[in-house]
Amino acid sequence: MTTSITIIGAGLGGLVLARVLHVHGIDATVYEADASEGARTQGGQLDIHEHDGQVALAAAGLTAQFRSIVHEGGEATRVLQPDGTVLLDEPDEGDGARPEVLRGDLRRMLLESLPAGTVRWGHKVTSVRALGDGRHEIAFDNGITAVSDVLVGADGAWSRVRPLLSDATPAYVGTVFVETYLRDVDNRHPDAARAVGGGAMFALTPGKGISVHREAGDVLHTYVQLNRTDDWVSAIDFGDADAARAAVADEFDGWAPELSALITDGESAPVPRKIFTLPTGHRWDRTPGITLLGDAAHLMPPSGDGANLAMLDGAELGRAIAGHPDDVESALAVYEESMFARSSVVAVEAHETLDLCLGDSSPFGLIDLITGVTARGQAAR
Repeated sequence: MTTSITIIGAGLGGLVLARVLHVHGIDATVYEADASEGARTQGGQLDIHEHDGQVALAAAGLTAQFRSIVHEGGEATRVLQPDGTVLLDEPDEGDGARPEVLRGDLRRMLLESLPAGTVRWGHKVTSVRALGDGRHEIAFDNGITAVSDVLVGADGAWSRVRPLLSDATPAYVGTVFVETYLRDVDNRHPDAARAVGGGAMFALTPGKGISVHREAGDVLHTYVQLNRTDDWVSAIDFGDADAARAAVADEFDGWAPELSALITDGESAPVPRKIFTLPTGHRWDRTPGITLLGDAAHLMPPSGDGANLAMLDGAELGRAIAGHPDDVESALAVYEESMFARSSVVAVEAHETLDLCLGDSSPFGLIDLITGVTARGQAAR
């Protein structure tokens, strides 16, 4: 294949696509706005599912490498009431159905699997324009331009590629996650560490809650979840870490001290992450020479599925291109129809999961979901 394949974005989905193409002997170039691999942190821990994320890594030939970076014990799950009472305590069964890994470790593994020079760092897209016959010109803020025969937007929620295919833009759903960390927790924050346990902990009520992952390296990574307006978020000065921490902690007045300490004792400045989504069932007409994957295609509430879907998108697109070496348009059509159907179902489920966490049935709706997933997994074994 002599077609030039250009991938915008070196996230998990774009890197899986590049890797699967490489496995099939097809070259691709990945352009990334970050100045380097270590330019910014890569988020927290991910559970990688058997039916999508693990399938993608197998297609990339990286299953063994993936298993080597799994956080053992990370599948344990607890649900607590605001007073600290334990409602659910499920241990990690060690079956590997949803193993936990750090996003940064997973990204590093993918980067190391690619030939040197595949990723071009420090290339932030400023514009994309169609040249006709499926070709596109991409301009970057460093003055460089590139021309693609096949252009893949793997560039996330605020994709610069998406407008060539769709008028859809992300909309705020009215929920904000405030991110913070505690480190060396068994020594410095033992009460909070015991409350969280060895894996994930959820302390949720209608409209607000605290979700935590224990990560490798004795770290607690907390997301404080609040159903609040954009104005409420904007009124907090997150540039003043102490004031922001106090404002968020006020929302949890009366909660058990081992839970409120996850906010008040935070060792990093709290970072607000407003939840945006694309319309459920987002799709576009087949347009020559261009497509999207991951959040650029189907941004949805966080439910443990986003990274898995992005990786499966990358793997499926790579396999489709490899399977149609002389007919890329057929490959893109096959990929899109499958992706549209798959992501529409998961997007509905993601909105439902957010409601189970913070809606009127919280936390018992989430407990039913967790125990249902566990029961299905045990039945399958």
